Amino acid sequence: MTTTVPDLHAVQSRTVRALSIAQVFSGLGNGSTLALGSILAVDLAGSEAWAGSVNTALTLGTAATAIPLSQLALARGRRAALTTGLSAAIIGAGLMVAAVLTSGFPLLLGGAFLVGLGSAVNLQARFAVTDLAVPARRGRDLSLVVWAITIGAVAGPNMVGPGAVLAGWLGIPAQAGPFVISAAGMVLGAGIIAVFLRPDPLLTSRTLDGGAPARSGPTASRNPWRAGWQILRAHPTAAAAVTAVVAAHAVMVAVMSMTPLHMQHQAGATAGHLDTIALIGFTISLHIAGMYALSPVMGWLTDRLGPTPTVLTGMGTLITAVALTGLAPGHMGAVTAGLVLLGLGWSAVTVAGSTLLVSSLAPAQRVPAQGFSDATMSLAGAVGAAAAGPAMGLIGYPGVSALAALLVIAATLVLLGLSRASH
Repeated sequence: MTTTVPDLHAVQSRTVRALSIAQVFSGLGNGSTLALGSILAVDLAGSEAWAGSVNTALTLGTAATAIPLSQLALARGRRAALTTGLSAAIIGAGLMVAAVLTSGFPLLLGGAFLVGLGSAVNLQARFAVTDLAVPARRGRDLSLVVWAITIGAVAGPNMVGPGAVLAGWLGIPAQAGPFVISAAGMVLGAGIIAVFLRPDPLLTSRTLDGGAPARSGPTASRNPWRAGWQILRAHPTAAAAVTAVVAAHAVMVAVMSMTPLHMQHQAGATAGHLDTIALIGFTISLHIAGMYALSPVMGWLTDRLGPTPTVLTGMGTLITAVALTGLAPGHMGAVTAGLVLLGLGWSAVTVAGSTLLVSSLAPAQRVPAQGFSDATMSLAGAVGAAAAGPAMGLIGYPGVSALAALLVIAATLVLLGLSRASH
């Protein structure tokens, strides 16, 4: 009996296309939730104290399920894990529609938590595309899937208008309409993965690597958190990659979260309300473009220069970004430029750091470490957002920027130390 060896180039090309197209549609859910979450929370809870609860539930949903989804990928492959996560996110979007219809605040939070699984899928997809990628193209293939999120991330917040029109046709409240569109987008994303992510890249990679994953050592631990931690402890380069990604995400979320409030305070009476809102929206849009639009460039740099130099370039860009926001907080042009650089730095670190994590581990160790990385990255974002608010009240926007700079510097020093230890 002979075993048919698949055309790996064809399989990888199919994988990149399927995941990239799926990301476009699956990204709609998070965008709508971020755009309307705080408004719905205040409306349904009756207090501004709950304004951040929906985004917190969304982030916690991502953090809590990143590792279980990676475990499912280990057991049944990427296709099963990604479609399961999107199926839960579709249910979450349905719960958010139900929350609007019934004015149910607990339903809103439960729905946001499940929608967070869609974000966990987006994170895992960038690793799924590396399962069969040749080392010379890992960064570029990974970056293409990250880039595809741009369309959903930008389109999601702009579904309010079309969603209201759809809601009118369906006879439901206007605020429920965007979540119907989000659910439809995620159904399309899940369908694309289920139909076209064949053969499964992780299972194919495992077959080519000699069969089943290791049954002993860290990857076989009953505690997946411990398994991921043990792998990183044993591999300094992988630990350096995760350190950089986690720090960059925490800094990006913390500074980005406080920028709209800072810009609103700075505008004060010098500009009209609509002008201020427009400026904030323009700035955040440029920031999102910085995060995703140039990710293929970051992938090319990763493959051309190497992951570690690209990560260090990203950390340097983050330092420049928070220097602008911290040293010239009253100059809106400087703040906007800082937000763009913040997105670019995050993109460089995330693409190159994720590539470095994959390239520094054996195939059997990658998925547990990837799940650990995604979970800690999401938790860092939640902590960064939660800590930035009190810090803003105590030491202002420049103080938040200064703390962010210290975190980037500390992470860079750890990165350099771990890199030296690995040689």
